[in-house]
This record gives sequence, C-alpha cells and structure tokens, in this order.
Amino acid sequence: MVAYVGLISLGVSLPSMLCLPRIGFTKRRPFAMATLSDDPVQEWILTEGKATQITRIRPIGGGCINLANCYETDAGSFFVKTNRSIGPSMFEAEAIGLDAMYETQTIRVPKPFKIGPLRNSGSFIIMEFIEFGASRSNQSVLGRKLAEMHKAGKSEKGFGFPVDNTIGSTPQMNTWCSDWIQFYGEQRLGYQLKLAQDQYGDSTIYQRGQRLIKNMAPLFEDIVIEPCLLHGDLWSGNITSDKNGEPVILDPACYYGHNEAEFGMSWCAGFGGSFYNSYFEVMPKQPGFEKRTDLYLLYHYLNHYNLFGSGYRSSAISIIDDYLRMLNV
Repeated sequence: MVAYVGLISLGVSLPSMLCLPRIGFTKRRPFAMATLSDDPVQEWILTEGKATQITRIRPIGGGCINLANCYETDAGSFFVKTNRSIGPSMFEAEAIGLDAMYETQTIRVPKPFKIGPLRNSGSFIIMEFIEFGASRSNQSVLGRKLAEMHKAGKSEKGFGFPVDNTIGSTPQMNTWCSDWIQFYGEQRLGYQLKLAQDQYGDSTIYQRGQRLIKNMAPLFEDIVIEPCLLHGDLWSGNITSDKNGEPVILDPACYYGHNEAEFGMSWCAGFGGSFYNSYFEVMPKQPGFEKRTDLYLLYHYLNHYNLFGSGYRSSAISIIDDYLRMLNV
C-alpha cells in the first residue's frame, strides 16, 4: 500500500500511515530468473529487453521497502525495483499476481518481465513502465473494469493462490481451501489475530476474534461464493490512471477469494457511488452484502494494528464486538 509519487507505484503493498501480501485455471510457465552478473538488471535490458543503450536511470521516490528506478533506453522505459535484503521469492509472488491480473485482459496492470538475484545479496524485478495521467482514474470505469477482472479471473482449485505473498510486510498465507468461510477464518482473520497475540500479548482481541470466527457462518447464508481473482490490497495509493485516462492498479497482494473481500480497504480507497453502481452492474450485489462489509474491513484493520501499533486496535476490536452482539454469541 505504498504510493510512488508522480509515476508508477509498485512497491510491496504497505499500509499507508496517512490512512490512520498454482494459478487455478491456466498452466503458466515460470518466470525466468536472471543469471548472476555484475549488473543483472542492465544485462537483461541490453539483451532480452532489446535495448542497445541505457540513456538514463532516474529514481522514483515513495517506496519504503524497495528502491525504485526508471531505466530509460532506446527501446523504451523499464520500471525496476530492487531490495538488498530480500531474496527473489517476494518479487516472484508479486510477478505471479501481476501476471494473473494481466492475463484477464480487463483492467490495466504493469506486465512483469524478469526477476532475479542481485550480485551480492537481494533481488530485483523488471516490469513495464506505465506513464501516469494527470488525474486519478474515473470511478465508474474503475468499478466496471474491476468487476470484469473478478468475473474473468476464476480458479478451479478453490480459494487461495499458487504462492504465499505479503500484505504490506506481513506474510499472507494462501494455502488452497475449498471452503471460503474456513479460508477467511483461518488464513486471514485467524492469522492476524495470532500475530496480535504473539506480538502484543493481546489475548483479549485474540479470544474475541476467535469467537467471531467460530460463529460467523450465518453472515454467508443464502449466497454462492465463487473464487475470484482479487488484487487484495486495493487502496488509493495502488489505484491510478495511465496517460489515456484508463484505470491502472498496482502493488497487488493477489489471491482467489470472495469478490466482496476486495473492498476491505475501502476505508482508505475513496470508492464512491458511481464506482459501486458500475461494479454491481457486472457483478450483482449479493444478499447480506452490507452485513459482511465490516468483516472484510477487519482483516486490514488487524493488519494495520500488527504493522503500526495500537492506533488501529480500537477499530478492530469495535468491529469484532459489534459482530458478537449481532450474532448473539
């Protein structure tokens, strides 16, 4: 959830302090790993990237996990992120998510080209450079295209993802599961609750959260939940538009889940009425949508609590307590 200023974003998704992470339906080839050299980034750009010269390397600010640069060449520009302390697996997970969204041919995302290790330590990812437009994306178009992605991106394996990834810097588990309520309870809410207990000794939020997980099934009565490809971390810093005004989404924490879970960061996304109207024209609203809204906010409030501390605890425990009263448990 990090915004890069002015150009492309694409930092690992990290919650914004201003807002006080096996594809199922296709068999995809693995991303090629770069060989070690003095500068594997430049090596790839000047060979497989089909450039004959790099004319400029300029930093793109805004990320707090990775370094980001634009490599300008005679074959066009490339966006490059590097991290000196983390191996290629983090960028591999990001690339798989970007590629899955890209293949739906619905909403625009940067196409990943190459990942690999740096010379001494760390890793890199090279991807398409997208020039941003002057304004944020049209809400109506964004809603429609996001719904089209959810409708197109399906999984035959159930809920989960081929790899674990990160939500901010928090590990996000994505083991395949055939039951959404179990998946969301164990691998989303349960995982975050356990982190809060381990990190802060917060047995109160853990115990109340576990009561909610064990009793939340009535919130899903009379609906059919299909595994949809989700961006997973859709807040304002990860939404922009290209120079033609088309929506672009960045920095995913992808998995296949209930489409409503995509709105879990809506408290920091600025979705308006035109967004939801256009979305529901493609993906109709299901019974009980409003009752489940806060349940999907809860995952992200818990993650913010675990990343940034007690400022987010009250929001998380308030949601839990409201549901316990609603469910009378």
